[in-house]
Amino acid sequence: MASFINSIFVPLILIIVVVAPLWIIFHYLFGKQSGRRLSKEENEQLESLAQTAEAMAARIAALESILDAETPNWRDKQ
Repeated sequence: MASFINSIFVPLILIIVVVAPLWIIFHYLFGKQSGRRLSKEENEQLESLAQTAEAMAARIAALESILDAETPNWRDKQ
């Protein structure tokens, strides 16, 4: 039993001291770099969503101005 513990002890310490910290460091370094870049398709989709959001914001502003003209206290009726 003691020889089994001794044979596992050294590799376990090496893994904890050397491999694990390097693995964590590389994981975060390369994970952040791949997350920063968008593909061309994703960039186009993002631009399309931004245009849709701007159009929706304009429509909401128009609807609010209509409601303000027709029912001045509509915001207080929640």
